[in-house]
Amino acid sequence: MSLILGGCQLLPGDGPKMSRASPESLAPLPYDVIDLDPTSVLPYRTTAQADKSTVERPASAGRKVSVGPGDVLKVRILEAYDGGIFPTAQKTGADLGSQHVTDAGTISVPFVGEVNVKGLDLGQIEQRIRERLKGKAEQPQVIVELQSDRSNTVMVSGDVKTPGRFSVLDGTRSVADAINRAGGPASTDKLSSPQFEVVLRRRGSVALTAQYSDLLSGHDPEVQGGDEIVVRPNPRTFTVLGAVQKSGNVDIDKTELSLLEALGAAGGLNDARANKSGIFVFRLNDPKLEPNGHSTIFRLDLMQPVSLFVAQQFNIRARDVVYVTNAPIYEYDKALTSLYRTVSVYGVMKDSLPSALTW
Repeated sequence: MSLILGGCQLLPGDGPKMSRASPESLAPLPYDVIDLDPTSVLPYRTTAQADKSTVERPASAGRKVSVGPGDVLKVRILEAYDGGIFPTAQKTGADLGSQHVTDAGTISVPFVGEVNVKGLDLGQIEQRIRERLKGKAEQPQVIVELQSDRSNTVMVSGDVKTPGRFSVLDGTRSVADAINRAGGPASTDKLSSPQFEVVLRRRGSVALTAQYSDLLSGHDPEVQGGDEIVVRPNPRTFTVLGAVQKSGNVDIDKTELSLLEALGAAGGLNDARANKSGIFVFRLNDPKLEPNGHSTIFRLDLMQPVSLFVAQQFNIRARDVVYVTNAPIYEYDKALTSLYRTVSVYGVMKDSLPSALTW
């Protein structure tokens, strides 16, 4: 029996033994061990918010047109009566041509001079020109239209089908809208396409980093003029090892994936091998999410009926390792089988040797 038990430690296996999972505080890689139950699972029920949007979608009935450098305006000025410096509505010539907004945010209007329009909407620009025409024109009517939009556009680049610049005035309201205007991610074949990460830059800083699937699930903030959106492949996977039907790497193709779904993705437990009281999740500490935290080993006992509900609440993160230990009886059987094979091979070898050598 001692030989058999000792053999359990010497035989090959899929991973560490269940009894070896105990809290460690060694300097190179400290880790904690947490037994999952209805109480301890509470902090892990939802995925970390670090990759969620920090910009909220404001409730607005319409989008305000704000003029900026690079835009092109069409300005028309009409007077109520003949004899003024501008024509009336019955005459042609009211169009002053295209007015390019300079880097300083100004346009040049005849008889008015330089007008600062940066940050103003079209109505405010009309009002500013009318005020500057007081005493020069008789009841002037000013009409300003946006001829070419530059400051109200978003740039979509990276792994999309048709990268480019798109106007937020043409119905592009959210980050997902902008990506769809660019044709969507470069590959939409679910069998071969990677998952995609979306980065939103606003006024020189990163305002959003999220998976494309997160945007589709509702975490989709409104875009603003001048935003830059970059789409890049970023597959998220976890690893399943041990006594399961199919071990290996598994893609996380949804916003939240529970431990129960993770085991299901591996085909479930192997009935002939699995120790249902030894389900482990190994999670390496992520300094971005937990700067001062340790790596963690989560332990789940599926022999307890309530553990099925716990497994439904516990969410898997990218790079997690789900490991199902072998049942003790399987380890003993493996040791006995190895011992039997060793004795059998020895017997065959002994019978095949000359009698003089065996003596």
